[in-house]
Amino acid sequence: MGTYLTKTLSATGTQNAGAYATQAFGAIIAPFIIGLIADRYFSAQKILGFLHLAGAALLYYETTAGSFDKFYPGILAYMIIYMPTLALVNSVSFKQMINPSKEFPSIRVFGTAGWIVAGLIIGWLGWEQSGSLVLTFKIAAIASVILGLLSFTLPDTPPAKKGQKASLKDILGLDAIGLLKNNSYLIFFIASVAICIPLAFYYNFTNPFLNEVGMKRAAGVQSLGQVSEFAFMILMPLFFVRLGVKKMLAVGMFAWALRYVFFAYGDVGSNYWMLIGGIILHGVCYDFFFVTGQIYTDRLAGERFKSAAQGFITLATYGVGMLIGFYISGPIVDHWQTSPTSHNWQSIWLIPGGIAAVVLIVFMIFFTDKNRTETQPGLDIEEPSTSVEI
Repeated sequence: MGTYLTKTLSATGTQNAGAYATQAFGAIIAPFIIGLIADRYFSAQKILGFLHLAGAALLYYETTAGSFDKFYPGILAYMIIYMPTLALVNSVSFKQMINPSKEFPSIRVFGTAGWIVAGLIIGWLGWEQSGSLVLTFKIAAIASVILGLLSFTLPDTPPAKKGQKASLKDILGLDAIGLLKNNSYLIFFIASVAICIPLAFYYNFTNPFLNEVGMKRAAGVQSLGQVSEFAFMILMPLFFVRLGVKKMLAVGMFAWALRYVFFAYGDVGSNYWMLIGGIILHGVCYDFFFVTGQIYTDRLAGERFKSAAQGFITLATYGVGMLIGFYISGPIVDHWQTSPTSHNWQSIWLIPGGIAAVVLIVFMIFFTDKNRTETQPGLDIEEPSTSVEI
């Protein structure tokens, strides 16, 4: 989308960031849709189907938008109805499983596979170089129609809280706010929000950057990040045993800083390996920090507040943290634009790299893992994959 907005709709960096910020708005609004509607009035598979069909119409509308001003309302509406589907599909999945911790990972892995397939298709067909990226929205619209119709055939998953009154505290997972009284968790929580600021730079501008510096089939090459994510997801339990929570989180944050240094000094010539290295680091960046953080939250919350705690940390990171990052990244990219078709990417990437480094240093100084995850019984090889989607 970033390359499409820049090349086809002549969007500025700030406008580009604003389009991506709709994902954060969707993450903030999603709990209300789930808590007020899906959990109380309609079966999950039915509302899932309806949202995907409505999303298909919005995606197709985006292909007709000839300017950013017309494009933005459509992507905002789409993200508001798309983000709740992430929780709904998990509800449908877990309802049908006897032991989700063992059964769910083999299903969830196809989500990562979907990312890889999409990137390879875009890269293989050369849509970035030919200026045909509008086709991605058409293909996504078709996929959304198929997914919507398929959703209605899924096993019935009736509303889990039918007849219960909805409270703001319950919807936003604020029951878990007591976790912040734990000083270590408070440091982790602040670090989680802060690290999402440099994360937003990656989502917004990696594809435009790779195309601008001349990488061929950039979207296809970017799929290596999902391959890395899949590989490290499998290896995570082994790292947990040897490193523990603090070192796992620290390695994830260090990977973010290193990734942006690679992007700052990489090119399509002799330093091409840096671009590839920055992409492959995605598995370490995501799995070691976000998945580890979800597991840490799950362990600390206990049985009573597990769901609330996951909702709370997701709202804070993918909602508030990403929103800040999206709106910071756009003006920075515009500031370092050197011509209508080029930017000083070295200066741009060193900024999120510096932010990640500062977050890492503060985290290492103040965070202490008093409840070391690896010493607690029950950690098995499937658990991290399940925690991703809670």
